[in-house]
Amino acid sequence: MNVDNIKAQMRKGILEYCILSILSRNDAYASGIIAELKEAEMIVVEGTLYPILSRQKNQGLLTYRWEESKQGPPRKYYSITDAGRQCLEQLDEVWAELVDQIHRIRSGSESIYQSL
Repeated sequence: MNVDNIKAQMRKGILEYCILSILSRNDAYASGIIAELKEAEMIVVEGTLYPILSRQKNQGLLTYRWEESKQGPPRKYYSITDAGRQCLEQLDEVWAELVDQIHRIRSGSESIYQSL
């Protein structure tokens, strides 16, 4: 079994969630998003990020604006929209459910939420 391949597939599956999470805190440009993902050890390259940003923008989850940069050409800053925040709230719920489901499978016990 190729664990690295499975790990990469799992990361791809949650990357859109991570991007919305990052943008829910602050507007950011692509390099800043990549830096934060790398800092969290969610290694991503620009070739992976830009199609996701474009898809999320087309779905109305993100918007962008151009800002002048002191260090070169203007930067495209991405912002989360109200629809993006609603989607993020739903993804937060889905994530909590998945964590709970995995916990139950791994431990063979009831839901951690049922015991609260």
